[in-house]
Amino acid sequence: MRVSDLRLLDIVNVKDGRRLGPIKDLDLDLERGVVKGVIVPGPSRSWGLFGSGKTEDFFVPWDHVKKIGVDVILVDVNDLPEFNIENDDRR
Repeated sequence: MRVSDLRLLDIVNVKDGRRLGPIKDLDLDLERGVVKGVIVPGPSRSWGLFGSGKTEDFFVPWDHVKKIGVDVILVDVNDLPEFNIENDDRR
C-alpha cells in the first residue's frame, strides 16, 4: 500500500468508535526504515486565535494501529484530546 493510499483512509478509534479524520502525515524513522506513527488533525475548538479553531495535531504511535482496512484504519488509543463534535469540520 502506498502512502498516498493511506491518506485517503479515515482513522477510527476502537475504544469509543470516534472518527479522528484522515492521516495528515506520517512520522518516519529514516535511519531504521520504520513508521513511528501517524499524525491526525487536532480537534476543533469553538473559538480559536484569529478564528482558526484548531488545536495541535495528534500523534498516534504505530504500535496503536490495529488494522488497516479498505475504508478505515483502526487504532486503539486511550488518551485522545476532547473533540468538540458540534464544530468538528472532519465529519
